[in-house]
Amino acid sequence: MYSYVARRLVFGALTIVGVSIMVFVVMRILPGDPLVAIFGAEGMTKLTDEQRAHYMDELGLSDPLWVQYLNWVRDILRGDFGRSFFRSESVAEMILRRGPLTAEIAIISVVLSWLVGIPVAIISALRPNSIADSVARFTSILFIAVPGFWVGMLIVLGLLFWFGYRAPMAGVSLLADPWSNLQIVIGPAVVLGLGQAAYIARMARSSLLEVIREDYVRTARAKGLNGKLVIALHALPNALLPVITLSGVLLGLVLAGSIPVERAFATPGLGYAMFTAVNERDVFVMQNLVFLYAVVFVGLNILVDVTIALLDPRIRYQ
Repeated sequence: MYSYVARRLVFGALTIVGVSIMVFVVMRILPGDPLVAIFGAEGMTKLTDEQRAHYMDELGLSDPLWVQYLNWVRDILRGDFGRSFFRSESVAEMILRRGPLTAEIAIISVVLSWLVGIPVAIISALRPNSIADSVARFTSILFIAVPGFWVGMLIVLGLLFWFGYRAPMAGVSLLADPWSNLQIVIGPAVVLGLGQAAYIARMARSSLLEVIREDYVRTARAKGLNGKLVIALHALPNALLPVITLSGVLLGLVLAGSIPVERAFATPGLGYAMFTAVNERDVFVMQNLVFLYAVVFVGLNILVDVTIALLDPRIRYQ
């Protein structure tokens, strides 16, 4: 077991290094000039060559690429994520202020996806090709196909025009004001959670249909065990193993989907900060937030792999 965890940690570390190189290179080859983003096209015409060189040197953009990369990695290891071009706060302060909202959205959406997806999958699998199964499959395909940001905008417009309601625009801590905090995060969490629930329902249905045909399930029924107990104690725990793995992959959907969905709901989380940084071409904010998202995604997937290994002995000894 320990060797399996060690291998996963090594692979995760190598993945993070590869992602850091990819993120750094992509940010450097993007078209445009960071100084144009800071001063504007008109302001750039007023800068002399000496001033331009001074600003590029101050930002560390005049060094060779490999030196810039090593300096960036060194700063990250020291906990220094740089500063925004346009705001009087560091990226670390931005993460500490906005990160909890995005984390709450992710946690609520994952819990909601299981609370909705698993019961739907059970009903659908136990009554295949019935009306309930057809409705479940149609609904899941619909939520997979419909973009989350579009659903988010419909919810915002519906609440505004029908009920005159709009969520608070400023970020509120969960400990300071739980009700206002819930109003901010519940909309994006529901949209992202329903999208994940559709994937989970389809995966859990397929897995459960396969498991209930296994010999040990038929043997349990032949011994006279109650049908509900057979599903709850024998079929469902084994059918959920692929679903747990899928949830780790879907965390990437939450991280990427939080950007347009937070924008649709005007939620001041990290997704909204990423959207703003892309619009303003705030290179250091984009670079560090993308890297943070990658680290979180890799770490959560390692956690999922270890959890699966604990639940399934066939994996931990491979």
